[in-house]
Amino acid sequence: MAQQVGYPVTPVPFTATHVDGGFWKQRLDACRDVTIPLAFSKCEETGRYDNFLKAQHPCDTFSVGGFSFDDTDVYKTIEGASYLLQTYPDKKLESYIDSVLHIVAGAQEPDGYLYTARTMNPKHPHPWAGSKRWEKVEELSHEFYNLGHMIEGAVAHYQATGKRNFLDIAIKYADCVCKAIGPDKGQTVRVPGHQIAEMALAKLYLVTGNRKYLDEAKFFLDKRGYTSRKDAYSQAHKPVVQQDEAVGHAVRATYMYSGMADVAALTGDTAYVHAIGRIWDNIVGKKLYLTGGIGATANGEAFGGNYELPNATAYCETCAAIGNVYVNHRLFLFHGDAKYYDVLERSLYNGVLSGISLDGGKFFYPNPLESAGGYERKAWFGCACCPSNLCRFLPSVPGYVYATRGDSLYVNLFMEGVSEIQVGKYKLELRQQTAYPFEGTVRMQLTKGKGDFVMKVRIPGWVRGEVVPSDLYRFADKKKTGYSVKVNGETVDGELENGYLAISRRWKKGDVVELSLDMTPRLVAANEKVADDRGKMAVERGPLVYCAEWPDNENIDLFSVLLPREAQLAVTGEKAPGGACVIAAKAQRLSYDAEGKLCTSDVTLKLIPYYSWANRGQGKMMVWLPVEAGAVHLGPALRVGTNEFLDK
Repeated sequence: MAQQVGYPVTPVPFTATHVDGGFWKQRLDACRDVTIPLAFSKCEETGRYDNFLKAQHPCDTFSVGGFSFDDTDVYKTIEGASYLLQTYPDKKLESYIDSVLHIVAGAQEPDGYLYTARTMNPKHPHPWAGSKRWEKVEELSHEFYNLGHMIEGAVAHYQATGKRNFLDIAIKYADCVCKAIGPDKGQTVRVPGHQIAEMALAKLYLVTGNRKYLDEAKFFLDKRGYTSRKDAYSQAHKPVVQQDEAVGHAVRATYMYSGMADVAALTGDTAYVHAIGRIWDNIVGKKLYLTGGIGATANGEAFGGNYELPNATAYCETCAAIGNVYVNHRLFLFHGDAKYYDVLERSLYNGVLSGISLDGGKFFYPNPLESAGGYERKAWFGCACCPSNLCRFLPSVPGYVYATRGDSLYVNLFMEGVSEIQVGKYKLELRQQTAYPFEGTVRMQLTKGKGDFVMKVRIPGWVRGEVVPSDLYRFADKKKTGYSVKVNGETVDGELENGYLAISRRWKKGDVVELSLDMTPRLVAANEKVADDRGKMAVERGPLVYCAEWPDNENIDLFSVLLPREAQLAVTGEKAPGGACVIAAKAQRLSYDAEGKLCTSDVTLKLIPYYSWANRGQGKMMVWLPVEAGAVHLGPALRVGTNEFLDK
């Protein structure tokens, strides 16, 4: 099989983009000032560091509690902190990380094995761990999952600091796994119960150049479905290249699809790419929430059946939305098609950001699209995968803005900041000025450099009349939205290719590209096969899904409101939490009079971006609003949310 060098399209690393204002600076500042310090403090408070200290001096009296994957919260928080170090050098933070890595290294066994859930008390390990190494790795031990997050964190730390202290720990554990697990005589055949080692090992191969790590990643994928584990929950019901539907635990699934893409890019195995393409079609056509969330059911934190997208009981784990970003980014790097970024952007602004409070200090595990109360973000969970995952993901977001291929520069996301970019033989500096996602004007100026290259500007599907690249959702109003692109004040026309407007010219310092996207609010309807959305509509403005929440509608029972089929939506001067404009809609409130007869009254319904809900206390919230009387639930049963661990 021909050796590949990687993806056809190359992302511009996040270290090359300095976000210096606007929406994303607020989010990154909150991550730096609140989220990551909070996560480190919780690792201290909850005994995660103590687990490593205990593993240095094993004892059969130690009580092994928590979860078998608690070590990963330490690794993930270090990963996010390392990303921040590359953008915001901080000697104090760097020193703190080194102190943590000192105790991590002390817990590693001589042959590289590092799994505190067993090592601190080998005679009585965590009940999920099994009596010996790898015995329950396809079930709940998470030994390979721990390895995956260790590698991801170690690579980030090495790239940020140049230090090998974490990288050497990860290499030693990876070597231990590669020696024990494989197809050769004396080895054991096992695959990860919870995937992530596949994508991590591919990354370790790129950093070290050691082919055995890539081979191990491919082994994990190719043996899936051929071991004793053959269930859909862990995507082991079929060999991975035969799969065509998203099933089972949503986070495990997206991590596996991402690993398949990485291995395919490095080995040239196109069967993986075809399989992911079929699965992507299934997700985007039948299993994607309007918010970009995935995973309909709390039972197994899993995908439901086709078109099974309930709102009040939607699980939509924050980690799964992050995984959805990973998958769509990789598919874009393969195909250079903006449709993947349309899904990525939807997940990013709605499904991911709803998982964290505006101040960066509280988190959602599930993210429903309807609530009658009971949902409240928390500062931490026993199963803390979502907070620590946000720690590592959010600082990496600037790396999703640009990409290159030959003499082409892809502009994929719109974000205030300045970037240093190599396009072919040309070294450039490009500045974006924008209030996106609140406003649709983006100004891009070439502040350094010149050359002959093609700038491919993504024209989002939502401004072209396409909610998602499938028939799962459609705009239900009669409005037409448009866009314009100008270079140095002159309008640029042309046919879009794969969702991009290509501008080919001899660029020079000072050239300005102005993108204007019509952000008229739109009504959205779902495919009739989505039972929970029949007779209802949702509201979007630009990339943001909106919702009605109780603080803005204090005298209105949200479950009694009926929206007109052709509702008039007005952008007001009122600001929602986080700074977006509030949208107002004329509606009717249904109620019963003293004689039990149905009556109506006119009301003005106010809506805010979905990602900003639940920042003002608990109460009612709805994304999908009834437009038919039969869809109104007068006096609904209380839908109480939960953030507790269900099934990892």
